[in-house]
Amino acid sequence: MQSSRMDGRSLVTGSVVGFAAWLFGYAFTYAIVAPDIRESPLNQFVEMFEGASPTYEMVGWVFYNAHFVDIVFRDIPFVGSRSGTFIGGQDGFTTLLYVIPPLLLLAAGLALSRHQRAATPSDGARFGLAVIPSYLVLSVAGAFLFDVTALGASGAPDLLPAVVIAGVVYPVVFASVGGAVGGFLERRDRTADVQPRR
Repeated sequence: MQSSRMDGRSLVTGSVVGFAAWLFGYAFTYAIVAPDIRESPLNQFVEMFEGASPTYEMVGWVFYNAHFVDIVFRDIPFVGSRSGTFIGGQDGFTTLLYVIPPLLLLAAGLALSRHQRAATPSDGARFGLAVIPSYLVLSVAGAFLFDVTALGASGAPDLLPAVVIAGVVYPVVFASVGGAVGGFLERRDRTADVQPRR
């Protein structure tokens, strides 16, 4: 029987699950949008002038967009700076991409809570929060790794929302809710186990 207290092992497990949730989210996004990105005029333009395809970075842009984080473009000739998203609208990717991060974080919190045998929903929510450090680290790293530069112009996830919204708010909300559900299910199962049989 697992302990419902948070300890070092719980934090390590939570970090591993947080890494997995972020990486699977990126992987699912890649599978959905990468074929279209490879054929996009922007991808081909950057590849022509920089010599390498920015597909993985542009998939990262869409992954951050799925967290409601805009992409900021700076020093565009004759335009200056602007921001935007590649999800929704007439030419954007499907809005179903918005469900990927919440679903994976809900699943992560639920899995952690059930693994640790959280005794109550509040215990489960606390176990779910263990994904925050690794999810935050990857969200900060991605904001820099997914920077694309061509002819002096650049595009990258907006850093502050990438840290606060993607790295903190999303795991706090969704992983804790998933953990609370896991705690509720665990308590229900324990109650059922102690009910007298007729």
